[in-house]
Amino acid sequence: MKYLVAFILFFSMGVGSFVHAQGILFRQSHENGVYHNGDRARVVLSIKDKSAQVVTLKTQHNFSSFTSDQLSYSGDSLVVFDQIVSEPVTLVFEARTTNDSGWIGLIVNPELYQPGTKRPADLESFWNKQKKDLRALPVQLISIPAANNDPTYQCFDVEINCTSPKPVRGYFAMPTNAAKSSLPIVINFHAAGVNGDWCKSKPEIALRYARMGKGALVFDLNAHGMLNGQSQAYYDSLDRGELNRYAQIGIANKNESYFLGMYQRLLRTIDYLTSLPEWDGKRILVIGESQGGGQSLVAAGLDKRVTAAVVTVPAMCDWGGSLVGRKGSWPYLFDNKLDKTVLEANLPYFDAVHLLKGSTATIVAEIGLIDQTCPSSALYAALNQTEGKNIILTAPYRAHHFTQTDYKKIWESQVNKVKQSFVESYLK
Repeated sequence: MKYLVAFILFFSMGVGSFVHAQGILFRQSHENGVYHNGDRARVVLSIKDKSAQVVTLKTQHNFSSFTSDQLSYSGDSLVVFDQIVSEPVTLVFEARTTNDSGWIGLIVNPELYQPGTKRPADLESFWNKQKKDLRALPVQLISIPAANNDPTYQCFDVEINCTSPKPVRGYFAMPTNAAKSSLPIVINFHAAGVNGDWCKSKPEIALRYARMGKGALVFDLNAHGMLNGQSQAYYDSLDRGELNRYAQIGIANKNESYFLGMYQRLLRTIDYLTSLPEWDGKRILVIGESQGGGQSLVAAGLDKRVTAAVVTVPAMCDWGGSLVGRKGSWPYLFDNKLDKTVLEANLPYFDAVHLLKGSTATIVAEIGLIDQTCPSSALYAALNQTEGKNIILTAPYRAHHFTQTDYKKIWESQVNKVKQSFVESYLK
């Protein structure tokens, strides 16, 4: 794993300057929240409401254990943490008064985090067989034109047969008169869920990426092989029925895991797109947030043709973190009553922490340092397995979703702009 830059700061202000979250002001000695051996980590808070006299400080260690203290506040800055750090650890500080709350996170020695489970000796052969079976299956394509008012671009509702129980389904878009060997590939993956608007493939998403740069071959892939453009009742029925708690399906048997089908579909999508004569033979960019970010990392690990990934708070990383005193990432598959030895024998085949090993793709990753859903330690454990360039965007005040919306403008300029600029530059 190589870092293109050590870390890109979440804030552009000088070290020690205040930034506010809700009514509580935090600062820390490294504003990107990243520390290494011998660094002094100093976290200080100040409160807008000068009448506040008591602060409840809750400190979370490694996203698992908590300590809580009642601190007196006199209206001046209050030091809540001041230590020379050495051992790998994640800390999240939550400060509350009667009227206000605020959070800040940090991580120590992120480059040292490693998987909480062992990588299966036959992982490569297992996935090579999946790829062989996929490529032996003759392609059966159903392609229906989607609504599109721009004749210079084509967009289709696409279905591709697959070895998985469900076919590949999504929207495909490209420039109408693209030359042979002229276009990069973009695959967009969706966040977790079944019936939410964010789970559904859309023509406008495929067309948006198809218009970037000099054009692109774009597939907006839904995770579950669901039909596109159906009534809300259809998706609600799936959510209540066959896709209810889908991530838990088959977790004790690698040949029955729900993630097997999900990953087969993404591999099938890559194979289809790379067969198109318009592909430039060089660039494949995968993009996603949360579960979609996890799928992007999986794609970058399973298919060496993937050259770049842009991921936001990605899931499916280091599920076994909970076995070694940390918190694993969504969907927390070790947090159930099943035999842990059975899970250890099966789950690692689908964990991005193992699938990413040896990937040479350039990865742009946004990590929220107070994210309880996809903890920073789990994400670093996965990214540390790669051999390509990693551009890490740490956001010390970001949870999995934005709960501290006062930082949205800063995030737009210092994090989101970096990701979008990378995509636009990559597709030129």
